[in-house]
Amino acid sequence: MPEPTKTVRDLIRAEYEQLTQSERKLANALLENYPAAGLASITIVAANAGVSTPTVARMVKKLGFKGFPQFHQTLRDELEAAVSGPVQKRERWASEAPESHMLNRFAEAVLQNMRQTLSHVDTGRFDAAVDRLADSEAQLFVVGGRVTRALADYAFTHLQAIRPRVTHMTSSAATWPHYVLDMQRADTLLMFDIRRYETNLLRLAELAKDRGVSVILITDQWTSPVGKVADQIFNCWGEIPSAWDSNISTMMLLEALIAAVQEKSWDATRTRFEELDGIFDLTRLYRKFT
Repeated sequence: MPEPTKTVRDLIRAEYEQLTQSERKLANALLENYPAAGLASITIVAANAGVSTPTVARMVKKLGFKGFPQFHQTLRDELEAAVSGPVQKRERWASEAPESHMLNRFAEAVLQNMRQTLSHVDTGRFDAAVDRLADSEAQLFVVGGRVTRALADYAFTHLQAIRPRVTHMTSSAATWPHYVLDMQRADTLLMFDIRRYETNLLRLAELAKDRGVSVILITDQWTSPVGKVADQIFNCWGEIPSAWDSNISTMMLLEALIAAVQEKSWDATRTRFEELDGIFDLTRLYRKFT
């Protein structure tokens, strides 16, 4: 049985180099329309991918499953987890809740989320994202959804201080065409999208990609549909004993990105910080103790 913390998508990617040509054809079909492509019967999955039924059976065993039924059920469980709302998530946690105090349960869940998140961050992908976020010659757009707009606002507040040409897009999809109008090739769009995923964000990502914009997606362990068009994807684990998902590991990753962007252009950023502090002094916004 595969590790419970890994999705079928993770398993396919991890084993991809060891697959035969026909198995890779199946793997590509599954990843292209994930997880829906694997939710039919084994014969339909094989036919849709243009491979034989034995090829499907062999590949799922290479992924660590006893057979196709276990593979199929795992995908169903992933789908159920990805679309479940607060009530369903609370009921699942309540039925599995240990006897220990909520603080201990919560802390253990958060620590596990952080470990899983860090273990799935590729340093090369991280550095590539930092290069994009630090490119002050290009415009950087930041957007989030109903819940993740708070993360987008946090990212914007810091990145705007670090570098110029940062735009915080509102959470209202009706205003997005105005932002898309100003997007140019080589610009970057930083997006936040977690379950339940927002259809409007996927459409925005598609429009941005059509204009040559690089899309960086920060999402959960199940991966937003925006991942289909994103150039860089960061998966953050967030299940906790609550009706809501946690954004702690997401915030950890975001702050690491912010810190790396700051260091990459520190000379220019330091000058910008000093000038910003001077402006704040003129506004007398903050109380001074000296």
